[in-house]
Amino acid sequence: MLAKFSGKLRHLLSHWQRPNSSPITYKPVILASVGVTALILGLRQGVTLSIPGLRLALKMEPLELGTYDQFVRFATRETNGKSHSAKKTDSRLLVVAVTEQDIQNLRQWPIPDGKMAELLTKLEKHRPRVIGLDIYRDLPVPPGHDRLVKYLEKSDRLVAICKQSELNSPGVAPPKALSPKQVGFNDLIIDPDGVIRRALLFAIKKQGKCTTSSAFSYQLASRYLTFAGIESFKENPSGTLGFRNSKTGENSAKIKPVLFPRLDSNAGGYQGADVGGYQIILKYNSAENVARQVTLTQVLNDRVPGEWIRDRVVLIGTIAASIDDAFYTPYSAAQTQQHKMPGVLVHAQIVNQIISAVLDNRTLPWYWPDWAEALWIWSWAIIGGVGAWKLRHPLLLGVSGIAAFGVLSSVCFCVWLYSGWVPLVPAALSMVTTGGTVVVIAAYRMQQEREKMLNWVKEREETIELLSTMYKGNIATNLQKPDITESETTEATTPLCPPKSLSEISPQFSNRYEIIKVLGQGGFGRTYLAKDLQLPDSPICVVKHLMPARRDSKFLEVARRLFQTEARILEVLGQHEQIPTLLDYIEKEGEFYLVEEYVEGEPLSEELYVDRRWQETKAIDLLENILPILNFIHQHHVIHRDLKPGNIIRRSSDGKLVLIDFGAVKQMLPTEGGKTESQTVAIGTRGYAPPEQLVGHPRPASDLYALGMIGIQALTGIQPHDLVLQQDLETGNLNWRHLAKTSNELAAILDRMVQYHFSDRYQSALAVLTDIQKIDRHNLNQSIEEPDFEEKTAILPTTEYDTTSVMPSWNHFPVNNQSTKAEEQLDNASTQFDPETYKS
Repeated sequence: MLAKFSGKLRHLLSHWQRPNSSPITYKPVILASVGVTALILGLRQGVTLSIPGLRLALKMEPLELGTYDQFVRFATRETNGKSHSAKKTDSRLLVVAVTEQDIQNLRQWPIPDGKMAELLTKLEKHRPRVIGLDIYRDLPVPPGHDRLVKYLEKSDRLVAICKQSELNSPGVAPPKALSPKQVGFNDLIIDPDGVIRRALLFAIKKQGKCTTSSAFSYQLASRYLTFAGIESFKENPSGTLGFRNSKTGENSAKIKPVLFPRLDSNAGGYQGADVGGYQIILKYNSAENVARQVTLTQVLNDRVPGEWIRDRVVLIGTIAASIDDAFYTPYSAAQTQQHKMPGVLVHAQIVNQIISAVLDNRTLPWYWPDWAEALWIWSWAIIGGVGAWKLRHPLLLGVSGIAAFGVLSSVCFCVWLYSGWVPLVPAALSMVTTGGTVVVIAAYRMQQEREKMLNWVKEREETIELLSTMYKGNIATNLQKPDITESETTEATTPLCPPKSLSEISPQFSNRYEIIKVLGQGGFGRTYLAKDLQLPDSPICVVKHLMPARRDSKFLEVARRLFQTEARILEVLGQHEQIPTLLDYIEKEGEFYLVEEYVEGEPLSEELYVDRRWQETKAIDLLENILPILNFIHQHHVIHRDLKPGNIIRRSSDGKLVLIDFGAVKQMLPTEGGKTESQTVAIGTRGYAPPEQLVGHPRPASDLYALGMIGIQALTGIQPHDLVLQQDLETGNLNWRHLAKTSNELAAILDRMVQYHFSDRYQSALAVLTDIQKIDRHNLNQSIEEPDFEEKTAILPTTEYDTTSVMPSWNHFPVNNQSTKAEEQLDNASTQFDPETYKS
């Protein structure tokens, strides 16, 4: 069962293959990529589906924000090695954390005003640049309230917090004793999924208890930078916030102006976000240790070194689990414990980002404008479309798709390491969706192409039969007419001979193609080697000058249909890189010219010397070269029917084998039930053509038989029509193994390819290729017996013998001047194209 399923799967996948040299038509790719990009951009803005009883909102923003979170976690590991490493601790910051143990020690919450005053006094004596109190002090907490008020009135280093009013809350007021310049709101921007990814630096003043417009973290950072001679400013006329050297600062640092662009509503992965106030993207520095942490008890007991405090930004806040002052961050999804980050550490992250951008040249998060993101998404749609159009095979598509996604992810992550937020999810979706769309288009077009090919080949066979009937019937009619004139006989029945000289070629043809020499001649006409004068460098091509047997209008019309159909078939087959391409088709004055690609090289027959046996690996290479070509033509419902060494050329440029002479192609008619295929004209070469082909029933397995015979010929050095003498009288199968030195694996494959009954052979070229590729070439020369030639030396090799073809052979004749017996027979043949005489 598993083997049967595997075989069906391989057969299915094989129908998606496309030759590497197939011409790429980019129109479907462009159309699909544009349509998919427009769809993706629309989905980014959000689509709402209203279904009775259900309302669905489709947005990509959650996926893109999730990608942002993953990049933040990866970037931390990339730079830290681990998320809790102390290497990323900002020495300019110190966090005084109120832990659960501190609260237990105080036995009170909130912290009494007396203890708070003591804490602030101990910190200030070490002269920090600024102290940030991230604990609400809007109400007195005795004892020691007077002491705290007295400290607040004298201190110029402290910045306290307040909370802005909301819909159902008037907010929280700051300490009354502080100046408004020493107050900042601690409100944070929380995304719809509860994660903090943005920092709010300024807000519109609101009515309520908190009226300041500056954020707590911004106040701390700007006060710290003021000590370094750096002041904040707004760039006109855009109003962009920035920092620059102060004109009066004594310790002014040498820095360039640093701007903090206001967040756009469609920045990065956001789509239509509320960007009220002045927001920036928050790029986290680490999961927890953005700054050194000490506890409240340690400060009160003077166990904190003064140098940890001096010239630092000191933030005081609670990290106790019992106090609800923690938020989800990009790190939350990957943490098994403490999924939330305390608010004081979030503020520390914002302070660190501002100070590092100004003093350390740390790149601020940036993103592309809408038009650039659209171009980026479209470019990946193009990549997905082109890849799908060229590959098409599901396995290759899957592997290449995964690889492309890996490249896309790596590019986006590398850009993020440099603070760039490039859309990943839309680009990936556009690539996959465009690829899928192109695969559907390609499958439809391939199906249409196969149907056209099926109709063309069927029409070709019918036209051949019609030509044969017309020719035979016309001769019989003329013989019965007693009053027929000589001129009528000449016009209707006398065949036209090929031109005797090059001057007789149609002038319209000669204007473009310059004949170099004659390659071959037969009853149908001639084959020339020519130059195409209208193309740069005048490339060499092969011209097949075809002439019908008669010139009456009815016969010419049917012949025209035949050659037009043949040209269409050759045009499709020529898409494969190992099949000559049809370059042109010309009809002038009842004569037909087919112009094909010139394949420079020698026919395989020049390599198959009598009594010279190939090495087994070379024979395997031969099979592996030809089987993909047969797989391709069989997929197009075409059988070659004249596969032989003379029709295989080893291309000089790359050493690949090229299959020529498709004048004998035939439609594969599917069988229904027990019915056999309709009989057709017998075409082939004795020794290479299997029994069913010689009686007019060719199948794909017939080509496999011919290829198997070529493989056996290579291994034995004996012509196939001589090998027939070695047939088993009972089964009809060949007995050839004793004539060659070969492994059992390869011999078994060749035996199956040349079985007498077609049902016993391989039924597809892909199946043969699969078995060939399983052979271990390293063990080919082990345990192989020498061939036994006892009583077999009387076999005399002879030349190939053709059972003539209904259609012109259109062979590539050898370029050298050595003539073969086949050429001599062809030169001596009748000069007329009589379809009836070509039947077996």
